[in-house]
Amino acid sequence: MRPHLKRMIVALAAVALLGTGSVFASPPAPSTGPSETDPLATFLSGRASTLLAQIQEEAAGLRLQAETLGTFARSPQHSWQSHAFYLDRVKGHINAVGELIAELQQIRRTALPWQQQAITEVTSHAAQVAASTQAAMVHLRENQNRLFVSEYRDHLATIAGRSGDMKQTVDKFLDYEKAQQKFQQLQNELELAGD
Repeated sequence: MRPHLKRMIVALAAVALLGTGSVFASPPAPSTGPSETDPLATFLSGRASTLLAQIQEEAAGLRLQAETLGTFARSPQHSWQSHAFYLDRVKGHINAVGELIAELQQIRRTALPWQQQAITEVTSHAAQVAASTQAAMVHLRENQNRLFVSEYRDHLATIAGRSGDMKQTVDKFLDYEKAQQKFQQLQNELELAGD
């Protein structure tokens, strides 16, 4: 197992577990997000949005590579080298997503509630993509002539499905942010017009 990918899987799994908490833990204190008078909190909330936008870009590339792998699971015409090529591309994207998630986790407490939820959901999808990618790479390395066993095909399907889910999740949260900003802009304009 490659050390960098192994560390990324462990980190994503730990983040997923830490992000969801224990069943026995007391409920977390509600977060109200950054206050308008706290410039650091406002900056960090903006940084969280920037990181989510960067994850959105990586997720778009990841989804394309993962969809190709998903078609490989249904088509016996591709060589193991083609599988290895696309798995390596997926690994590159998921590693980049993992680095962005690690930074998001560091600023999570100051993020807005919707950003915290986005971090939790994206982390879950990314952890599953990372684990399936690692398992598929191990299988491929040890079984280059067994590309159509159900276990391997399931890993490819999970990579494709969860990559799409991650992209869709990030898209929805960033659309929510844009809608909130538009609402605030309209509210401000209407208040100004009433004066």
